[in-house]
This record gives sequence, C-alpha cells and structure tokens, in this order.
Amino acid sequence: MDSEQLGEFVDEVWDDSIVPTLEEYIRIPNKSPAFEPDWERLGHMRAAVEQLERWVAGSGVRGLTHRIFTLPGRTPVLVCEIEGDAPGNALLYGHYDKQPEFEGWADGLEPWKPVIRDGRLYGRGGADDGYAVFGSLTAIAALQHQGIPHPRCYVLIEGCEESGSYDLPFYMDALADEIGTPDLVICLDAECGNYDQLWLTTSLRGMLPGTLTVQVLTEGVHSGAAGGIVPSSFRLLRRLIERVENAATGELVDVLHVPVPAAAHRQAEEVAQTLGDLGTGRFPWAGRTGPGEATPAELVLANTWQPSLAVVGFGGAPGIADAGNTLRPYTAAKLVFRLPPTLDADAAADRIKDILVSNPPHGADVTFELDHPLTGWSAPDTDSWLAEALDRGSRAHFGAPFKSMGTGGTIPFMKMLGDRFADVQFAVTGVLGPKSNAHGPNEFLDIATGKRVTACMAHVVAALTHAVD
Repeated sequence: MDSEQLGEFVDEVWDDSIVPTLEEYIRIPNKSPAFEPDWERLGHMRAAVEQLERWVAGSGVRGLTHRIFTLPGRTPVLVCEIEGDAPGNALLYGHYDKQPEFEGWADGLEPWKPVIRDGRLYGRGGADDGYAVFGSLTAIAALQHQGIPHPRCYVLIEGCEESGSYDLPFYMDALADEIGTPDLVICLDAECGNYDQLWLTTSLRGMLPGTLTVQVLTEGVHSGAAGGIVPSSFRLLRRLIERVENAATGELVDVLHVPVPAAAHRQAEEVAQTLGDLGTGRFPWAGRTGPGEATPAELVLANTWQPSLAVVGFGGAPGIADAGNTLRPYTAAKLVFRLPPTLDADAAADRIKDILVSNPPHGADVTFELDHPLTGWSAPDTDSWLAEALDRGSRAHFGAPFKSMGTGGTIPFMKMLGDRFADVQFAVTGVLGPKSNAHGPNEFLDIATGKRVTACMAHVVAALTHAVD
C-alpha cells in the first residue's frame, strides 16, 4: 500500500464529493424519533436516507449493491454490500438520525445551516454521525484504487441511534443472513481524545433515561395562599434526587457502581498523560467552574467507568418571563444516568425506580417513567493484527501512534454485536474531539480528522484479509 497515494485519494474524495454532500445533509432536520414522534409524516428521515443513498449510488465503488430497507413503522436503514476479493467479512456501522437543535449556537451558526470555518464543518449531524457512510465507502474505494485486495464489506447505517437504537434489533434479525458472521466491526461514531492521532474506543457506558414527576396539586394555586401549607413540588423533587445523588459531591448510590478493572486504571493513566490539560480544557467552562480536586486519571475513570447523572430537561414550569406567583401543581425532570460499561441496565433501572418512588415525601404522587435502559459495552482484547493496523494507519496519516481509551457515551449497536458474535474484533473510533460538542450547540466535524480517520480505516480493512487468510 502506498500510504501517501491513499491519503491523496481520500483527500480528493472528501473535498470534491463528501463535504458538499454533508453540507446538504446538515440542512435536513431529521431529528431522531425520540425527539420528533411525527418523523414519518414529516418525511425528513426519508429525505436524509435517500440523499445518502444517492451519494452511495455515485460513489464508484466496484462490486457494490445498495438499498434502503424499511420495516413497517420503523426508521429506514441504508444497507450496502461490497463484494470481496480476499478472505474475511467486515461490518461497518453508522447512523444518520440527529439530535434536536439545542440553544446557544454562536453568531452565524445554526443546527440546520452548514458553515465551514477554519477547516471545520459546523451543523447538526455531520460529525455525529452523517460522515460514517462516506468514510466507510471511501476507505474501500481507496483500496480498490490501488488494486489492494479487501474482504467482503457490509455497511449498515441506521436511523434510530440517538433514540437508543430501539429499531435496530428488528433489523438485525431481518438482515441476519445478509450480515453473516463478521470478523471485524468498524464503527465511526465515537470520540477522539485529540486531533493529533487515531483513538480506539475500548468501552462505552450504558444509559438509564427516565422522567421523574412529582405532583402535589391538581392545578396551580396562589403562592401566597398556599405557601407554608402545600409543599413545593420542586423541593420534593430535590429530595428524591438526593436519594440517588449526593448534591455536594455528585456521588451516586452504590447500586450504580461496579469494580473497575485494573486494565482500565492503567489505560486512564496513559490517557491522562497523553491529553494533559486537554482532558478538561476541551469543555466550554463558565466563569471559574472546574472539575474539582480529582487527578486527571481519576477524571478519566469518572467519565468512563463510573456512573454519572445529568438532568437534561424540566417540565411543569413556565419560562421566567411567564412565571406568575403560582405554586405549581407538579415538577418533572428528565434524568439521564450514565452507567459503567458492565452494569446491567435493566436491573439498575428497577433498583433506581424503587428508590425514587417508594415512600414519597408528604405522600406526593411520584412516578418515574423509564425510556429504554441500555447496557454498556466493554471491548474484547484487541488482536495484534488489528492493533498493528491501527498503529500503522495512525502513524502514516496522523504522524503519531494510535491511543486507546474508554468513552463516556453509549452506542447500543456495540453491545448488540458483542452479545451476538463472541469472536468479533472491534475498531470503534470517530471524529468527536475537543469542543466538537455533539448533541450541543456549535457541533462541528473537523474535516482533516475525517479524512485521516477514513484513510486509517482503509489500513484496517486491508489488514483483515491477512488475519483470516
């Protein structure tokens, strides 16, 4: 393989074809079904997947067949099969659904408006994870351009990942014969610790989302007439959250913790040493806010192998401009627990629900409605052939060795595959580096990193043929 020629090929495809197509893709507000229940009637999801397929059809990849496959009432998937001329079966994964708009976009930036600044493509969904199908097929095309043998490749792009991938198991069953038994899974939906080298994700946390509601009245009443008699629903909500999270320290209840493997401790030390201040400096801190007194390695573990809780939404309260002197009847909060990779999410959900709703203060009406608990994932040991290919690609295209790290987010597909295929190897990576801000305002894709990750995956795909030969 001529790495320089491969990089030039990838750069040209990105500049001439991928970036312009991603710009159009960003314009489509195809929010994931959890955030847009009327997605099917609105047609944005169909428009997005059809746009991706049009690019696939013109990609020039030899031996390619493709189609949009839709099960009734479920978000469509885009599937591509590329004939192999060497041993092996690679499964390449991504998703095309998007998070909602969020507030706080900088001047001139909007979620559905593509803007390129300083080599970064801003807008919702480009980095998370619209580029995946383009990167996957371009990596294969780059091998074909040099006449390098590659295995059979199956590309699966889903439309429900941001909602917890609840449609995906049905497609996995329906497409089981087509997918076959993969030797390698490539996923381009993960983070990167910096933009200086390739990063391999070794674990993903699980997720336990749910809505906690505390109701004290059937309708709002004058706060002066009720104050001191009727308890505040917000105060009671605070008390209930305190049952699972120490407000002073952020420590969560014991049922959400697992023993942290020694290998994870060692990896955290290496990640902290590599990233330095970037491990915390990547966030847009306000004022003098900071992470506390933990060491950098402890913060890495807190983000990857320990639970955390975020309150991501509130209900039952008007905006400040419309807030009258009324004691509100209820307060609701959307809670998202991130769970250690090996913790059973369903068991944790049952335990947390019991803690929150049992013996409600003041006899209030308390409910905790769960949304699709998701168990995390811990990768099997990386085979030497894969580690060597990752490192070879990273050194050739980034000029630095690859690094491994756990990730604080969740990709449900990895757990599904790990359960189905005991011997599969995983190359989980991505372009979500410092300040890229997936799910928040000002999300961007660093274009140079997208190119380099694509080129690195070509090395990985090519290496599989020798591993299974």
